[in-house]
Amino acid sequence: MAEITETPVEIETPEGRGAVILVCEHASNHIPDAYGGLGLDAAGRLSHAAWDPGALPLARLLSRALDAPLVAGRISRLVYDCNRPPEAADAMPEKTETIEVPGNRGLDAAARAARIKAVYEPFSRALAELVAARRDGAALVTVHSFSPTWFGVPRPVELGILHDEDTRLADLMLAGAAFLPARQVARNAPYGPQDGVTHTLRRHGLANGLPNVMLEVRRDLLGDAEAQAQIAREILTLLRPALAALGLGEAQDA
Repeated sequence: MAEITETPVEIETPEGRGAVILVCEHASNHIPDAYGGLGLDAAGRLSHAAWDPGALPLARLLSRALDAPLVAGRISRLVYDCNRPPEAADAMPEKTETIEVPGNRGLDAAARAARIKAVYEPFSRALAELVAARRDGAALVTVHSFSPTWFGVPRPVELGILHDEDTRLADLMLAGAAFLPARQVARNAPYGPQDGVTHTLRRHGLANGLPNVMLEVRRDLLGDAEAQAQIAREILTLLRPALAALGLGEAQDA
């Protein structure tokens, strides 16, 4: 049975005292040698199926701007998707859009349990410990990117503001969308709770009473450092006033 020794999670700016805890579950496309590349070719390992391109540099920009700790995954979501609970079939998907994942076919209970122990549990534990230390004074914000098309269909949304049952932070951010007139901003798009994408929000935000939101940025808007900086400024234009309205920091220029 495959075993890994790599640390599956990294916390950047752990002493950050800003009003946000940032999470980037799909920060890396790294597949440990123990999994034999999951049978993917080079294109598959670099594809959006394996990670969220551009999400980590965007999250780092937000971390610096907000003095926020950042919990980032270091293992590809095709090994284990840390934004899915262990019982979810797509926690270790056999196929993502058109990309087959041979190394995930027919995993037995022992193989699944090994990945849960090696990847998901350390990630979730690290985030839970950080949340426990900041439970009374922070919001939880997760950072993702999404592909411009899905099964060949274009996605017009550029910035998705996603939430589960707690809509406080999302509502306030969406109320400020008029300040970004050139940007296509939408609620629970291109995904929503019905797609099973709010696990981190539910487990670590809702369960602890933290305002929370999931940010989805279309990947073609994160192609280089300049583009990433622009999107970071736009997100801060929405996020900072929303945090201030919740009593979690002061509104300021992005």
